[in-house]
Amino acid sequence: MFDILKNFGVFYLIGQYPHGPLGGLALTLILAALALLFALPVGLLLAMCRISPFPMLRLPVTGLIYVIRGTPLLMVIFWAYFLLPTLTGHKTDQFSTMLAALVIFDGAYLSEIIRAGIEGLPRGQMESARSLGLSYLQSMVLVVLPQALRNMLPSLVNQFISSVKETSLGYIISLSEVSFVAGQISTQLMTKPAEIYLLLGLTYFVMCFGLSRFAFWLERQLAVRSVKV
Repeated sequence: MFDILKNFGVFYLIGQYPHGPLGGLALTLILAALALLFALPVGLLLAMCRISPFPMLRLPVTGLIYVIRGTPLLMVIFWAYFLLPTLTGHKTDQFSTMLAALVIFDGAYLSEIIRAGIEGLPRGQMESARSLGLSYLQSMVLVVLPQALRNMLPSLVNQFISSVKETSLGYIISLSEVSFVAGQISTQLMTKPAEIYLLLGLTYFVMCFGLSRFAFWLERQLAVRSVKV
């Protein structure tokens, strides 16, 4: 395993960059971070529609969320892969395709996290804000959402963990994330597939375990602050 890192470590971490496209572990982390960043406003918008008092907003969005959450990510990737070129008029690269699929998929899951965070707050928060003369939108933006987002931070970290693991499905569209790079290294060596995929498994474990411990620490910190308040 150490020989693999010595000979292919740079390729495993950053792909062919700077002499070619970025790939490997760096691309996996960038893709997961961007997916969560772009999926958050999508999830927020869907959650606001999901709890809207207007049925014309609430019912279609609820159905859309159920459809996406009930569909495997693999199918969403295929939809993005074949649909985006039709919509844009030109062939979409693998990174954009995978990012779009993750934003759609994670956005649906984040919408439920955000909805649960909002509905988990005491109803008196909204009522108090409205009694002060704030509109529904002002009450939501200035009073409810800041409290809900604070309580949702551990869940957002857990969603980032899921996004890191979901990036491995980019393999099927030849996106050069870390699992695809590991496959390329295995093809070159031919004799050490066990060591290569053990290294890949350890990489995912270290990333996801570290993030899960961070989420646990964050949850404890928020619980302590809530008790003090």
